[in-house]
Amino acid sequence: MSTLVAKSSILLVLTFMLVFPSVLATKNPFKESKPCKRLVFYFHDTLFNGTDTTNATSAAVANITGLDRKHKFGLLVVFNDPLTKDHHLLSPPVGRAQGFYFFDMKDDYSAWLAYTLVFNSSEHKGTLNIMGADLIYEKTRDLSVVGGTGDFFMARGICTIQTDTIQDDYYFRLKMDIKLYECY
Repeated sequence: MSTLVAKSSILLVLTFMLVFPSVLATKNPFKESKPCKRLVFYFHDTLFNGTDTTNATSAAVANITGLDRKHKFGLLVVFNDPLTKDHHLLSPPVGRAQGFYFFDMKDDYSAWLAYTLVFNSSEHKGTLNIMGADLIYEKTRDLSVVGGTGDFFMARGICTIQTDTIQDDYYFRLKMDIKLYECY
């Protein structure tokens, strides 16, 4: 009888140890909070058109596939674009957006972006890393801020992008509203 009680007691303790941490983990649900830092920048992309090497800030490095030319499926572009505080291309840059994007859908315009904002101004030093899907026809799209360095050490948050202007296939400007929720 005493061995049955001992086994039951051990089983009860083990069950309690397994259940109790999961109860504690769900005790505090996620609460949306205000960002610890908010930044707004404009990202200016001028795609190399075959002749304008002076002004180009991006270039296609993999061509469109034969699967879908209309939506540019498979096109891979690398960029080193100026980053400004306002929508004017010739405003003083506060940094550079360096990375790549590729068109990833055959039946709609959609791209996947991964880039680093490299700051070189007296106001900000360091980098922010941003990545995610860009459903181009949506008015606003959210990308993940997945880290950073310097003033943005280990930052986490959301970068809401909005297409500010498009000129042919060779120039576009994105407005980036960056909200950081983890700042160290």
